[in-house]
Amino acid sequence: MNIVVLDGYGLNPGDLSWERLHKIGDAKIYDRTAKEDIIERIGDAEIVLTNKTPINAEIMDKTKIKYIGVLATGYNVVDVEAAKERGIIVTNVPAYSTASVAQMVFAHVLEICNHVAHHDRTVKEGKWEKCPDFCYWERHLIELDGKVMGIIGYGRIGQAVAKVAQAFGMKVIAYSPRKRKELENENMRYVELDELFSQSDIISLHAPLFESTRNIINKESISKMKKSVIIINTSRGPLVNEQDLADALNSGRIYAAGVDVVSEEPIKANNPLLKAKNIFITPHIAWAPKEARVRLMNIAMENIEAYLAGRPINVVNK
Repeated sequence: MNIVVLDGYGLNPGDLSWERLHKIGDAKIYDRTAKEDIIERIGDAEIVLTNKTPINAEIMDKTKIKYIGVLATGYNVVDVEAAKERGIIVTNVPAYSTASVAQMVFAHVLEICNHVAHHDRTVKEGKWEKCPDFCYWERHLIELDGKVMGIIGYGRIGQAVAKVAQAFGMKVIAYSPRKRKELENENMRYVELDELFSQSDIISLHAPLFESTRNIINKESISKMKKSVIIINTSRGPLVNEQDLADALNSGRIYAAGVDVVSEEPIKANNPLLKAKNIFITPHIAWAPKEARVRLMNIAMENIEAYLAGRPINVVNK
């Protein structure tokens, strides 16, 4: 069985092992694959693994692919309808990074609320030793207890974020097209979007990317928010109209933002968020702690093994 990994570096930059994959079949692993090299590298492989390298109908027609394993939860890099028409199974890796993404949400939140990096830097520059008082602070400090966390998208990750928020004493409101009433309690309730926008002190995005959710954060929705609001996006870059967010930050219409994803990745030099005020940007690393990547690797291997055993799991194009 010939297997090709088109872009394995993101999952395994050298600290994990592909041994299990090599036991499954004859595997060729590429760190990255340029668009023009995809067909040649796939060759006669029946099993192809990809993270961000796109696979479209043309590639399917010019190769012998029978199985595509996406090394991520999102699978928009694959034309799943074309795969279905050709009898090609496509799988993804769900739920491997739930805890890691929730952790990154609060890494951004706590940096914005406590300004740890800024104050660490000023202390090391000598400011504290010269201070006439026992302490000082140069930025607005915010306590989370009693604040309202608004979560857009209340799946596994949204629920994990809610759990952490509640541990900080926050009240949680959530918007989701699919409301599971059993999840509501005295510290969490479902609301419509307009109420979430107007009532939240922090808004965290966890919705999938559909046309209905694209640019869900825009000039109009921002106009409904508190001036003190903090917006966090660890989900999908295009959920946010980046120019509108940058304008709101620069004008003081909203307080702050933290993003781990942008509309085009890697980020482009002309992205307006790069020059916006009071925003923290991380390079799409919420999913990347080693513990999460180990889970991803294990589930990806289980997907292949289940496919070869004739009982595929985590299929996204049934």
